[in-house]
Amino acid sequence: MVYLDDASTYRVFDKSGMLDHLHAFPEQCGKAWEKVVDFELPHGYSEISNVVILGMGGSAIGGDIVRRLALTESSLPVWVHRDYGLPAFVDANTLVVASSYSGNTEETLSAFGASLGTQARKLVITSGGKLRQLAETEDIPVYVIDYKAPPRAAFPHTFVPLMGIFQKLGLLADKSADLREAVHVLSRLSGDCAETRPVVSNPAKGLAARLQGRIAIIYGAEILTEVAQRWKAQLNENSKAWSFSESFPELNHNAVVGYEFPAEVRDKVFLIMLRSSSLNPRSLLRYQATAELLARAGIPYEFVESEGESALARMLGLVLLGDYVSFYLAMLNEVDPTSVDAIDFVKECLARSAISGGG
Repeated sequence: MVYLDDASTYRVFDKSGMLDHLHAFPEQCGKAWEKVVDFELPHGYSEISNVVILGMGGSAIGGDIVRRLALTESSLPVWVHRDYGLPAFVDANTLVVASSYSGNTEETLSAFGASLGTQARKLVITSGGKLRQLAETEDIPVYVIDYKAPPRAAFPHTFVPLMGIFQKLGLLADKSADLREAVHVLSRLSGDCAETRPVVSNPAKGLAARLQGRIAIIYGAEILTEVAQRWKAQLNENSKAWSFSESFPELNHNAVVGYEFPAEVRDKVFLIMLRSSSLNPRSLLRYQATAELLARAGIPYEFVESEGESALARMLGLVLLGDYVSFYLAMLNEVDPTSVDAIDFVKECLARSAISGGG
């Protein structure tokens, strides 16, 4: 049996050092901001009418969260494209941002290759690979990530640069003060969730223990919608566990009706509702009504509150908390959080196929 307060647990199962990346998260956010401040965009890049961010998995979620911030501050549409090819609306007034930590993501390479046949302005965020080579050959600006980690653990270096670029484009207000606040919140949270903090006073360890053996379903609203997606993906990849996410208010128009059947699932699920006092009061009422429905159905649930004043601090704080929860659940599941054998298997199957990836 695994004990989260036993230091040997981490030596046995965290073979590749995922915990080190979690501890580094606050500092890496600050370093990424310092770097993007010095990153120069070509003249005319702000003269656009829409933005398309290309990415998959851990390289795409940063785009989702930046898009959420831009929804409240910019009149320009932002689209996160997780697929082959390009949306048909991409034209000379579009900025295409290809984000791939490895630089070898098949779908992103396909979409970026398609963008080369358009007059769209283009930008790449990567650590290297084919994407960097192609961009440099085409004289396209590249923001180079110099932090070594699995893509999902490099989140500060895919999200923060995008936020800085959006600020430079005039799509977001100056986020310097908000990021300072966020780093402060993250640093405090990292201490609260450290492996040396016992289960009884460690929010991440405690929640992981309650999730063990259950399917985690994550609910979020407004600025926490994409954070719920991040929790879902981290529980999948780090914990090797089934997990799903949904968003308010949409889930109140369908998901809540499905709490009845099959009855057996009630003992196998756990609902986590990511919540913030800054949400629309009507959204907060929906949280309460949903909690009552869950209680009536006998389904366990828990509210997880955000910290901080700014939207950025609230979002990033919950991102890091979810990362810690997924890590500790991996320990309880007795698996290495870094390995992603199933993803590698799919890539190998694709590599053996003669069918082209389209770019």
